[in-house]
Amino acid sequence: MVNQGRRLLDRVLAGVPVGESPLTHSEDLPAQPARHAPWPSWASPDVVSALVDRGVREPWRHQAQAADLARAGEHVVVATGTASGKSLAYQLPVLTALVDNPRATALYLSPTKALGADQLRSVTSLGLPGVRAAPFDGDTPMAERDWVRAHANWVFTNPDMLHRGVLPHHARWIRFLRGLSYVVVDECHTYRGVFGSHVALLMRRLRRIANRYGADPVFVLASATVADPAASASALLGLPCTAVTDDGSPRAARTVALWEPPLLDDLEGENGAPVRRSAGAETARILADLVVEGARSLAFVRSRVGAELTALGARRVLAEVDPELAGRVAAYRGGYLPEERRALERAVSSGDLLGVATTNALELGVDIVGLDAVVVAGFPGTLASFWQQAGRAGRTGDSDALVVFVARDDPLDTYLVHNPSAVLHTPVEATVLDPANPYVLEPQLACAAAELPLTPDSLADFGGDAALAVLDDMVARTVLRRRPNGWYWTSRDRPHGDVDIRGSGGEQVVVVEADSGRMLGTVDPGAAHRTVHDGAVYLHQGESYVVDRLDLDSGIALVHAERPDWSTTARDTKDISIVREVERLDFGGVTVCLGEVEVTSQVVGYLRKLSSGQVVDSVPLDLPAQTLRTRAVWYTVSAELLGSAPGGAGLAPAHVPGALHAAEHAAIGLLPLFATCDRWDIGGVSTALHQDTGEATVFVHDGHPGGAGFADRGFNAVVPWLVATREAIAACACPAGCPSCVQSPKCGNGNDPLDKAGGVAVLDVVLGVVGERPHDVRHGHGGHDRSAVTRS
Repeated sequence: MVNQGRRLLDRVLAGVPVGESPLTHSEDLPAQPARHAPWPSWASPDVVSALVDRGVREPWRHQAQAADLARAGEHVVVATGTASGKSLAYQLPVLTALVDNPRATALYLSPTKALGADQLRSVTSLGLPGVRAAPFDGDTPMAERDWVRAHANWVFTNPDMLHRGVLPHHARWIRFLRGLSYVVVDECHTYRGVFGSHVALLMRRLRRIANRYGADPVFVLASATVADPAASASALLGLPCTAVTDDGSPRAARTVALWEPPLLDDLEGENGAPVRRSAGAETARILADLVVEGARSLAFVRSRVGAELTALGARRVLAEVDPELAGRVAAYRGGYLPEERRALERAVSSGDLLGVATTNALELGVDIVGLDAVVVAGFPGTLASFWQQAGRAGRTGDSDALVVFVARDDPLDTYLVHNPSAVLHTPVEATVLDPANPYVLEPQLACAAAELPLTPDSLADFGGDAALAVLDDMVARTVLRRRPNGWYWTSRDRPHGDVDIRGSGGEQVVVVEADSGRMLGTVDPGAAHRTVHDGAVYLHQGESYVVDRLDLDSGIALVHAERPDWSTTARDTKDISIVREVERLDFGGVTVCLGEVEVTSQVVGYLRKLSSGQVVDSVPLDLPAQTLRTRAVWYTVSAELLGSAPGGAGLAPAHVPGALHAAEHAAIGLLPLFATCDRWDIGGVSTALHQDTGEATVFVHDGHPGGAGFADRGFNAVVPWLVATREAIAACACPAGCPSCVQSPKCGNGNDPLDKAGGVAVLDVVLGVVGERPHDVRHGHGGHDRSAVTRS
């Protein structure tokens, strides 16, 4: 008997010409039955009764296990699949504590206000006497904030508000902090990279302040399935954490299909490269086919404007089939008013809406159940996010469902659709963060010192010797004052407002609508040259604007509303110099290194591209150079191995730059498979003769000051990373290189020169040598403070 997932897949494949199927692989994943556990004996009868009345007859096994651990005083992370009821795992111990002890309080943290609002509604709907749950975020009116501080016993907020609104004013929160029994950290897998590093130090600041008032809260974390969740949660908290991973929730059987859009014959991209049908256009057609079949479906799209365009494309297709069906498709994204989001959620749950194109706004927490199909347009950056999105399909366990992953024109997407095991049978990633990053540590230590003087005993939580080195530098610059009993903040003004925990610090560039003077948003200063340069298309809440002028002196980008049919991509030149080698592996003719580098880049222009990928034109810019001190992984290859010597790549000198350039681009595209990052979080440089190494060298570096842990992960996984890079290039059907393999959307040299075959040859040589045992391993090797002359 054909299951529903297979039937829906056959429907979306109907009409595709024989021999031109975009389907690269499909696989049926089995269903999983529910496994229950009895209600814990310690749980408050009132809490249990309220949960039963809401339809929870008894908890699933992982919910009861996590609740028991938290009740016993252990810090716990529950890392199970989408819709596995992780909220019950923390609601049970928290609500019991609040009901049983009138002085107990709890704090809930989520990465987004929408998720926090959903969880707050879930708690208040139980109607438990004595539970005074309230929001405390940027939307909370000032008058209500006083009530929250004075009376609420479960506060729902986010890391940003904890950082700016609670900890700097902890003396006004004494009642709440003194009774703090539990801290819930929801969707903790989203705290990675620089943001995760800031939040890790924020957790240490929270614990320190709570201890000051006599509280020692238990932390309960909820996460999507990630590799080694105990280690990831422990790194985030700075405390030992027990993981609960045995998912007892039911799961429907699913058919997962991997889909590669076809190459288009009549369009050419940059340097004449072939162009694929866009993932958004393909997703719109698939969504329309699913709606015709009556299947309730979600399509996850990477951007807000992409979600709107996908919904519009599906409606356009449906209007030709049945105009009534066109009205049953909508977009859902951040930036909608709360009442608009609630109405859409109700329409999806009731079946009034059959198809919704969404950003990851529906990935986290929103309770939409029983969907027949999910389409993922472009890899969402991590396997954890992919399975979080895919988990919306068939999540009630009642019927089979379909998941379609549509590849974008990108090396990582190309690799995944041609290597199904990397999607379907590979453990999800571990979260990458680095609380010892000095560019994150310094502002966080400043905030901590402004809250309470830092003592020598408190430094262990903040990195020990790493924190001491940063503090010594801050004292030398008179940012802090050293006294016998600790370090003191010297200014009357608190530093919290100047610390952007979602970026790398520094003054934000403000985006202002020129005609109205309305502030639209802010951009991290490190990204402003690329994203809000003169002529850039800037997206805000699904609306598009064009930048009239970027004023770097005042930190303002003036824009006007416009809906051009093109997008912009910045082009830059880049030099890199090695500051210090941290770790080095020497092989015969190949070295692999990890270390600190200084990257000097300058945005020199931008491309205007149509949605099809076709380049309209190239526009020059005159912007100052920027310098970034960060971490990188790099490998060098000797001239003998690159040349015609036996076992070499057989590359003539003239072909070496293009070959290395191709290998660099593909390596950047594939690193997100091994480190929880996006390709825009990292960068690279390649050169046939680097001044610091004296050999052909390929660098891949973190895009954040001090590094975010991505280069370290690449160094530790160098062989599988480069194997995947080689496979991605070789598997692409294009003849000489395209965006699916070796072209990069952010290449400063306009993707020239690029030698696809040469890139494969270089990687074959490197992997052939690196497979051998390294001859020498050295740590902390001193680097050179010389400037490189390379350009990428």
